[in-house]
Amino acid sequence: MTTVHSNSGVDEETRRSLLYKGDVFVYPASASSTELIGFARELIEEAFGGRDPETAQFEMPVEEFAALLSQLKPRFIHHPQCKKLLPLVMEELGCELDRTYFDVPRLRTSTSNDYLTSGISYAFHPHRDCWYSAPFNQVNWWIPIYPVVADNVMAFHPKYFDRPVANGSARYDYAEWNRSSRVTASQHIHSDTREQPKPEEEIELDPQVRVVPDAGGMMLFSGAQLHSTVPNTSGRTRFSIDFRTVNVDDVRARRAAPNVDARCTGTTLRDFKRSTDLAEMPEDLALEYEAEAEEHARTN
Repeated sequence: MTTVHSNSGVDEETRRSLLYKGDVFVYPASASSTELIGFARELIEEAFGGRDPETAQFEMPVEEFAALLSQLKPRFIHHPQCKKLLPLVMEELGCELDRTYFDVPRLRTSTSNDYLTSGISYAFHPHRDCWYSAPFNQVNWWIPIYPVVADNVMAFHPKYFDRPVANGSARYDYAEWNRSSRVTASQHIHSDTREQPKPEEEIELDPQVRVVPDAGGMMLFSGAQLHSTVPNTSGRTRFSIDFRTVNVDDVRARRAAPNVDARCTGTTLRDFKRSTDLAEMPEDLALEYEAEAEEHARTN
């Protein structure tokens, strides 16, 4: 059973061990996360040119909205200010920055009333990030930019944390995704034909857990959690930030959540940079994880 810890005072190592067991942690906005969402709002509101970003979908053709996001999202992802702010966010929650590696922050959108649910604003089916070649010691961070409600967040499906789900991860290779599928996201407006790992059995969506942080609040969960995008019926587009971290000591020691059903190949480890100086993840670890993933896919 997933336990949700609200503003917990446990140390960061204990938190990681509980995350690997399926727990979820939620924290109020901090000074750095407030600065991060403030910066995100500046970029968003500049891009929408005077429209209210949360309701602009009702004033814009969907093709125009998707084109705007295709410019806005990379601008946020690769902005040097994000690389300055993310380590501060992590440090405020107790991470050892010289041991913590992070990937680029994504600017996510979930539009209301099925306006745009594919490509650049993909509405995720139930999935584990680990079906997409993420390491099982990955910690996901999720931060709403504007206030959210239960009708436009995400849902966890905790009964499946340690229960296998038939899925298509055996057909997913991270290197191939980067070569052929990631760059075409903005072209998928009315449907999304890219091969992505999905459940291949019926998922019981209930019981489910929905966490509703304040704007700038932070939710942390394991990349092994089965979770999905809630159908947005709120009447407002949800804007959020997510990024991932790994502790390099856990990567080396293979301290992680259990792999109950992933058979993908490749690894996302090379996407992670050290928080102190943006150094690359050691290549020996990426090679080891790639070899282990191939062996697991071959024998399971």
